[in-house]
Amino acid sequence: MTWQNKFTSLKLNEKDALPELAISLLSSWKVITVSGEDKKSYLQGQLTCDVVTLADSESTLGAHCDAKGKVWSTFRLFNHKDTYALFQHGSGIEKSLAEIKKYSVFSKVEIEISDAVILGITGTESTAFINQNTETQGSVRTFGNGTAVKVDDKQWLLIIEEQEAESIVANFEGTLASEDLWDLYDIQAAIPRVTEAQQNVHIPQALNLHLVGGVSFSKGCYTGQETVARAKYRGTNKRAMYLVKGHSRDTLTGTDELERNVGENWRSAGELLAGYQFADNAIYGLIVLPNNLEPDTQFRLTSDPDSRFSLVPMPYSLEDPEA
Repeated sequence: MTWQNKFTSLKLNEKDALPELAISLLSSWKVITVSGEDKKSYLQGQLTCDVVTLADSESTLGAHCDAKGKVWSTFRLFNHKDTYALFQHGSGIEKSLAEIKKYSVFSKVEIEISDAVILGITGTESTAFINQNTETQGSVRTFGNGTAVKVDDKQWLLIIEEQEAESIVANFEGTLASEDLWDLYDIQAAIPRVTEAQQNVHIPQALNLHLVGGVSFSKGCYTGQETVARAKYRGTNKRAMYLVKGHSRDTLTGTDELERNVGENWRSAGELLAGYQFADNAIYGLIVLPNNLEPDTQFRLTSDPDSRFSLVPMPYSLEDPEA
């Protein structure tokens, strides 16, 4: 058995405690790296987040949009070795790469998909594990020949070479879990995610990026900035990302759609951005919905009319902190 095949899906029920320390191979995720002397100025003119003020020891969420403000990709941006790294879901990565490279011919930059291995460290002991293996502090640290990035107190990323990843896995004393455990943490933290099916559909505010530090309204111009600013100052955005919970005997497929109850009828609500299904069929998911829905609105999977879903409290406020 190769080291990549040692990660197993955990058969968790909703009420089960999560592992105190787990590691996952994030094979569905990718990192785009941007290098060259113009890397900072180039990204500053492309991304919703403020690249200029980003400290070496910090990371930030952000988005890359088209000229109309529709999102091509959401990511976590940080310094990795001598590059900027954009950690994002791998679905649609080729289109994302093509779009962010579109104007690079006019700048001294190199933009490519990294071949580094991406590991996710999760659990209450994840920070202690990172502390034991790093000599510096901060949310972005040198880890061996790679980089460790803090997502929150229970989630860290490792961007490292394959030989180092193999060594870590071989000597790891926690749980080796498949990447759906990372999905569960992301979903419950309501971290914005865009996969191929959702590219060029939503503006950043519909994905709550302005609520989690992923949009700067003071940095100046960037691609799509006019639409993003108009949505804020004119109140034109009417959608937000929500956390929903329900039960279904149907297995999630990755292209799962919800319907919402309207009187005696059901109408399309949209596709889940991400979903996690427990062994007891409890499901958590993220979905973009109109931001004026009643809190007790009921939903169901289109594929399972007997299922029922409802909105659950978000881990952060949906009120614009700069409103």
